Amino acid sequence: MDLDSYILRHSRQWDRLASLTDRPGRLTGAEADELVDLYQRVATHLSVVRSTGSDAVLEARLSSLVVRARATVTGTTVPLWRSIGRFFTVVFPAAVYRARWWWGITAVINIVVATLVAWRVINTPGLAESLLSDEQAKQLVDYEFAQYYFENPAFDFFLHVWLNNARVTASCLLLGILIVPVLILLWNNIANVGLIAGYMIEAGRADIFWGLLLPHGMLELTVVFVGAGAGLRLGWAWIAPGRRSRTQALAVEGRAAGAIALGLAVWLLISGLLEGFITPSPLPAWARLAIGGAALAGFLVYVFTLGRWAANAGETGDVSGEELIAEVPAEVP
Repeated sequence: MDLDSYILRHSRQWDRLASLTDRPGRLTGAEADELVDLYQRVATHLSVVRSTGSDAVLEARLSSLVVRARATVTGTTVPLWRSIGRFFTVVFPAAVYRARWWWGITAVINIVVATLVAWRVINTPGLAESLLSDEQAKQLVDYEFAQYYFENPAFDFFLHVWLNNARVTASCLLLGILIVPVLILLWNNIANVGLIAGYMIEAGRADIFWGLLLPHGMLELTVVFVGAGAGLRLGWAWIAPGRRSRTQALAVEGRAAGAIALGLAVWLLISGLLEGFITPSPLPAWARLAIGGAALAGFLVYVFTLGRWAANAGETGDVSGEELIAEVPAEVP
């Protein structure tokens, strides 16, 4: 395509659309119809320019023009509070619900792996001693495990664990397309849990282990498993895209994974608050476990009610069609 000729042929339409877009409240009926027609045409022009990839400046100019024109054509923008409300009641729960088999199976496998690691530490002769010396094991079960939750001020501890868990979950989502790094992250995380569990149970400190891990860990680990499952789903979209092209599959699942990442940050905030303020609190163990169990139940009910309703209504967690600038109206001459 001769880009200079294309610009010369259509630049007057672009300038006219810019002029109409700059005065949305003062258009006559004929001008409003002209605005809609030009919006459709320029959206098609943008698609043509993008397909050539030869002029980034022109593409940026037309993208901005189409966005402004669309806002004028569709009227007032949706209030921010409504967009946020829709995200947390429709988009995010639908995305998590659609990935439920991925993160559910991920959770089951990880729990089984942690159980096997703990069982081996307890029951395999010489294994515990080969991993940690007697002094190191005693330090772990008598001091280090419990002290981890008490050695820092509650707010500092909460902020630290929130950022760390957000980093782990984001890594699972971002590296999901490669699959193997997610498996390595999960193994390192869950094997460590199983290892500590084995030493604590063997030393007769199971009550301390479960009493400190579960109040926040039930929700925290579930959220990590959701992130890992969504990441693995993204990787599988590249391997087996189905009837979609690999590019389309990655785009759709990538945007859904982005929605999951944003929503999980809020649930990680909740689990961080539990770990920073509830786990080390003087509350009895049963109360701390009840609070942690209620948080996990709240997440599961949230996903399997709002998420199921949204998914049954056709929501996928992807960006809606009208928000995708690449999805332009049908071509016009």
